[in-house]
Amino acid sequence: MASACAAEPPAAGTPTPAGTQETSAAAGTPAASAAGDVKTSPNVEHVAHIPRAAPLNGEADFNTDLAFQGDYAYVGNFGGFAIYDISDPTKPQVVSQVSCPAQQNDVTVHENLLILSIDEPRGGPECDSGEGRRSWEGLRIFDISDKKSPEYVGAVQTECGSHTHTMVPAGESLYVYVSSPGPEPDSETCPAPHELIQIVEVPMKSPEKAKVVAKPDIFPERQHSEFASGCHDITAYPEKKLAAAACFGDGVLLDIADPVKPKVLQQLTDTENFQIWHSATFNNDGTKVVFSDELGGGGQATCDTNTPATKGANAVYDLVGGKLEKRGYFKIPRVQQEDENCVAHNGSLVPVKGKDIMVQAWYQGGVSIWDFTDSAAPKEIGFFERGPHPEGGIAGSWSAYYYNGYIYSSDILEGLDVLKITDPLTDPAGQVKMDDFNVQTQKSY
Repeated sequence: MASACAAEPPAAGTPTPAGTQETSAAAGTPAASAAGDVKTSPNVEHVAHIPRAAPLNGEADFNTDLAFQGDYAYVGNFGGFAIYDISDPTKPQVVSQVSCPAQQNDVTVHENLLILSIDEPRGGPECDSGEGRRSWEGLRIFDISDKKSPEYVGAVQTECGSHTHTMVPAGESLYVYVSSPGPEPDSETCPAPHELIQIVEVPMKSPEKAKVVAKPDIFPERQHSEFASGCHDITAYPEKKLAAAACFGDGVLLDIADPVKPKVLQQLTDTENFQIWHSATFNNDGTKVVFSDELGGGGQATCDTNTPATKGANAVYDLVGGKLEKRGYFKIPRVQQEDENCVAHNGSLVPVKGKDIMVQAWYQGGVSIWDFTDSAAPKEIGFFERGPHPEGGIAGSWSAYYYNGYIYSSDILEGLDVLKITDPLTDPAGQVKMDDFNVQTQKSY
């Protein structure tokens, strides 16, 4: 999520409401939601809810991104990260919680390593280095061989920190693409110019020796965002030798046959409909890319009657003859209130062969499951959401991903939610079993 950027709402356009059903509590829910009852479509069940807990439940300890490995879910948090046992998805259990404060603490896992993105100047790379001169930001690396006691093993400083990162495994090395906004005037950690991404090599046998090995400038033409340069998110599809980068002012299609030397295949610009190119998702065949726009930076109510359906939404592009061509848009059809921050955010494919289906977080707009098999006419097929959070401000689902039969939602203030969709379109996904899952490193199913 980008920092909440002030922006005036665009001209009027009216989403249409969809049918809902209300549930007062979910089966297996250890604690009630602070935001009251939840609403779901008839085909979605709220099967579990685990609130944030100390030491990761302070006022500023927002839950962030998710990653999965075997029977474990990893949840980033501005205060650190948590590991959950999800061997029974209806009854997740906390295995450990690590206090390691920093924005943004987006998380990925690979073999015995866990990596956190740090997008905030800190006093140093260690978890307890918050005081003193704030002159470090970048990646922190942990050994998670012992899930009950993760061990900090090292860090890599990067320019403008790391807002998000993307793993590209390559034998005994793990390459990590670092995305970060910038530059920041008079900053020690984020100097101008910043028209680049950074690539970190992590030797799997000696992760403490990780270092930056490349700083490619992937912008053949200057970006058009007034907010920042650099990229927000990069999704790699190593099997297809492709990556799609959402870079604030632009979308970029990359050839990553050589992971250290990505080549620009195409640069997209849409100043009419997109404000912040936030993230990208390939379909399973690698013939489409969904780019999302985080209008307002995540802090505004853009799912209201004053914001057109093409803004703060998803744009569906078909890959034709090696070039991306825009086909359609998707935005949740349920009108949100003026005090509910809502915009397209993190999501993943629901693995159904022959179909293009995605689950996605929309902050206080909740979680949406939508079908873009027809690129020009995508449609919602299921949803989950809470009412406005009583404390106001930024709240709601940060990330919502499908993993081995269930949808997991990392709610900023509420904690971890587990959902089950039962629908003829999505039921085949239950037959797909993944050993691990990092949403920005796609694998075919």
